[in-house]
Amino acid sequence: MLHNKTLFILLLFICFNCKSNKEEQNTTYSDVVSVAAMKDVMWKGELFSKIKLDTIKPKKGLYGLGPEAYLRGEILINNGKTYVSRVLTDSTMTVTEIAGAAAPFFVYTNVNEWSEIRLPSSVKSIKDLEYFIDSKTKNQKRPFAFRLEGSISKATIHIQNLPKDTKVSSPKEAHQGQTNYVLKNQDVEIIGFFSTEHQGIFTHHDSFLHMHLITKNEKQMGHLDDVDFDEMMLLLPKS
Repeated sequence: MLHNKTLFILLLFICFNCKSNKEEQNTTYSDVVSVAAMKDVMWKGELFSKIKLDTIKPKKGLYGLGPEAYLRGEILINNGKTYVSRVLTDSTMTVTEIAGAAAPFFVYTNVNEWSEIRLPSSVKSIKDLEYFIDSKTKNQKRPFAFRLEGSISKATIHIQNLPKDTKVSSPKEAHQGQTNYVLKNQDVEIIGFFSTEHQGIFTHHDSFLHMHLITKNEKQMGHLDDVDFDEMMLLLPKS
């Protein structure tokens, strides 16, 4: 009888600890889901699908980004719609809605209410934007998604286009076939994620931002590498 009582108390203790740990994890990053890691793609060659995007629910207010499985394109979820861009030539691309796209790593969240801030004219580059967002969100729950809407003077985006059956064990090998595109004087929307704790997971090792840009006409989309902002509105999740 004593043995059974001791076992029961032990089980209760274990369950309490599991629940507490789970609640702590959900409190810390309850608004953003990160699947797999960029560094495992770059250094371990884990190019295969870790998530099928049509399994994510709900779709309302859903935003996310990452590369396509096997690094054959770029993926953007913009308010529930999944776009995949792929290289045609060094100057042309395709942008298609593909609900069932798959990714080797991915980050996503649902946001249905946004606060708007006009981007100051002093914010011209990605580094300027990083500093500005960081300063404006010191007391906000992190990580989080953000949006930018407006016009750019110039931007460089890329699409991964890894040759079929390529083996990857370093970032240099992972970026074989990457194609860059320069955009000028375009109306665009940019979906991004900010985190100071996820370098190598869903942001690069030297940045707190990961952003994908799509033009208003939905003809061009890719990972944002460089930009000269013009008139832009920054949208942050409402607290």
